[in-house]
Amino acid sequence: MGSPISLFLIEEAVRMRFCLTFKARPVQWMPIFLLVCGVGFAGGKAIAAESDVSVGPLRAKYAELSEQLRNNPFQRALYLDSSQSSTDLKGEIYAVVDYPFAIVNGALNNPAHWCDVLMLHINVKYCNASGHGDGTVLSVNIGRKYYQPLEDAYRLDFNYRAVVTTPEYFALELNADDGPLSTHDYRIWIEAASLDGGRSFLHVTYAYEFGLIGRLAMQVYLATIGRDKVGFTVTDTLPNGHPVYIKGVRGVVERNTMRYYLAIDAYFDALTTSPGDQLEKRLQTWYRSADQYARQLHEVEREAYLDMKRREYQRQQLAQ
Repeated sequence: MGSPISLFLIEEAVRMRFCLTFKARPVQWMPIFLLVCGVGFAGGKAIAAESDVSVGPLRAKYAELSEQLRNNPFQRALYLDSSQSSTDLKGEIYAVVDYPFAIVNGALNNPAHWCDVLMLHINVKYCNASGHGDGTVLSVNIGRKYYQPLEDAYRLDFNYRAVVTTPEYFALELNADDGPLSTHDYRIWIEAASLDGGRSFLHVTYAYEFGLIGRLAMQVYLATIGRDKVGFTVTDTLPNGHPVYIKGVRGVVERNTMRYYLAIDAYFDALTTSPGDQLEKRLQTWYRSADQYARQLHEVEREAYLDMKRREYQRQQLAQ
């Protein structure tokens, strides 16, 4: 949903705009355009083996992370991790949420609710869930950080797959095989388990793979419009005590993973509000939560975000 959701990669949307800028330039820019934009990320590897999909491994992870969940810089019971190899990136969040499993299961293990989650993200302009064969497809338009016509945004179609559901555990996957500018194989994995005390343990994974050209493309992005962006992992401490945050591609995946998680959490937070007030509650909660991590996630001012999202929701309702 760092993926919720992703794997349409909100950071990728920024990179795509960068690519289109070069595409419109004179012919001498064509080598740069091909390097940055000509080949998308490749992948398709399963995020979790089907044999491991059960409540036992997730509860074991909860026990393993008990100390990190209690003591961390996020001011909530949350653990974030990222990893990078020569061919892939992955971001993960494990979090304790103060909602019974029945509420978490009803909220997330249902494709009809995912557009309400996704629309909170600053770059999601439109979302529609529709039946497709035996499953559900979420058609999502992503674009810039202000209100814009849908024809100027990018459309991605996510397949929703419910993997397993039991009285104390569920797992689901969102994937989009094809994206703009030859990007493909986006994956988000969500699983949750019941805990004592009316709480639940949530796991969000955001991952994708890339080849040599994809890696070079990301390097160009990080050397230009993404050069000042940081993630959440602390790599060092300055003499004044201030943390030094990770940059580069792991910073990209960590920011995306956190955005997806905060959208899920904001959806939970509004469930106890009257139906007519839930949208405003979700918007206010998402912005407040994202701005809590302003160094990583601040993009626009509060009123600009709220005005944009209200208009986008209205457009979505009229279209549907």
